Parts: sequence; structure tokens; C-alpha cells
Amino acid sequence: MDNRQLWYFAAIYEEGALAHAATRERVAVSALSRHLANLEAELGVKLFAREPRGVRPTAAGERLYSHARAILRATAAAEADLRDAGREVAGEISVGMAYSAMKAIGVPLMRRVLAEHPKLRLTLTESLSGSTLLHLLSSEIDIAVVFNPPADPRLRVQPVLEERMVLVGRPDMIGEPDLPIRFDDILKLPLIILRQGLSARAIVDDGALLKRLERRARFEMNSVSGIAGSLVQGLGCAVGARLFMQEYLDGGALAARPIVEPELRRALCICEIADQPATFALETVRRLCIRLSLDAVESGAWEARSVIDPHSGPY
Repeated sequence: MDNRQLWYFAAIYEEGALAHAATRERVAVSALSRHLANLEAELGVKLFAREPRGVRPTAAGERLYSHARAILRATAAAEADLRDAGREVAGEISVGMAYSAMKAIGVPLMRRVLAEHPKLRLTLTESLSGSTLLHLLSSEIDIAVVFNPPADPRLRVQPVLEERMVLVGRPDMIGEPDLPIRFDDILKLPLIILRQGLSARAIVDDGALLKRLERRARFEMNSVSGIAGSLVQGLGCAVGARLFMQEYLDGGALAARPIVEPELRRALCICEIADQPATFALETVRRLCIRLSLDAVESGAWEARSVIDPHSGPY
């Protein structure tokens, strides 16, 4: 099995017909069919079921496509990295960011890449922390900027900053703004939390505390905008960081109270696949993400505490 076979296989999968794939790849249908037959013979499985109007991937075909996409993407990145070594940073890097991270550094990152690395193509994806990690592990993105990632030998993790969590809601629901509130007292209020799973870890990394929040929650959502709308309508309150609902806090629609006994904190980390060698482009984008996060903390735009020395590395 070689890259050309995988490339042609991916084309057939994506186009759903040999003729369309052959047109896209500018090869004869017979040549494409031969490559597919050789690949199926080598693997000992049928990758597509033939239908009147094209082909449909089998279960084996679906699994191979997932692997092929990751392999072809890694190969392209390696070629671009070595080709451009010692020259201007170029290539394509995909970054997945949790909501707060995108809010804080998404636009500044785009601005820096545009100004300093015009040959670098950047793709940004926003999703909840759990979903972002799944995208990383499936090789759909190169870097994940997420909160409270789990211990996983497949991940290389760099903690960057730490946020203190607060209770957010309408003042008539949560009480006196900025007055500390005990964790046990939060459990007496109607709570709205992120749905259970990896994304819920972004609220608090302590499993026991998280279970207590989940048991008392009135609503569970996977939507940041849905949670925001529910809070403004007075349907409940939520545990989050100030940046999470900053515009509503600034406008007075919502208020925040720091949580005590215990304090709740979460760590922002930059994650990569552990066994994937870093390209020059990836290293550049990683450094920019760290630098912009530290700058946001130093300027007060991000109410958090840096956990690395901003002067200790090439940031």
C-alpha cells in the first residue's frame, strides 16, 4: 500500500464514483479501477460496494478512509516542512480552540499570521474542549487549545494559564455581584452546565465536584450560545470563567460571583499528538498561541494567571 493508492482511494470515497474521481485526478477510469483492485487484493477486503450510480464505501472502506486522511495529511505536512526548511515559514496548520480561547486570541492569531507569515495557511476551528480533543486525536487538527485535558499518553500537553471559575447568572438569581459564594451554596441554585463527557471537564477537573454539579443541574447543554441565552432569560445560572460571558457582564445583563470553599480553577493547555514530529509551521503557530495568551493575561484582557514564565522561552 503506497500513498498513490491511498490518494486515489480517497478520491473515489469523496466523489462516490470512479468516473468522477478519475476526472478529478486526471487519470483514466481503468487506471483508477486497477489501483483500487490492487489495494483491495492487498488488504484482503472489499472497500466499496458497486451500485448503479456509483460506489458506496463498506465498513472497511470507512475505516480505511479515516486512516488515509490522516496519513495523507501528515505526508503533505512533512513534504512542505522539509521543502521550506531554512526559508520563510509556509504550509498549512489547523488549530482547534475552546470557546474562551478563540474569544481571547483567535483574531490576534489571524492578524499575526497575516502580518508575519504570509505563506502560512491557518485554519481555526471553535468547539467545546472535549470535541476539540477528539478532532486532534483523529488528526483533523494539528493543535488543540483546550481546558483541563485528560491525562493521555497520546497527547503532548503544555499548560499555559489558569483561570478562576465564577458563578454567572442574573443578579436577581445569584445574589450580590462579586460577593464570594460557597460551592455548597451553588448546588442550591438552578444550574445549567455543559453536557457530561470530556467537555464537562472544562468546568472543573475534580471528578467528585463535577459529579455533584451534574447531579444538581437543571439543564445540560452542548451550546455556548444556548447557555448564554438561558442565563440572560433567567432560566438558571452557570459555572464558568468571566471571559465566558464577558460582554453580558460588562453590559449588566449578567453578574458574577467568585466561588470559594473550594476555589474552582481550570488550566488552559496547548495539546499536540505526542508521536507526531513538529514542523516549522506548527512550532511557529504554537509559539504564537502561547505568546498571545500571555499577552492577554498581562494586559488584563484575560483574567487569568500565567503558569509559565513569559520570558523563559522563545515566545
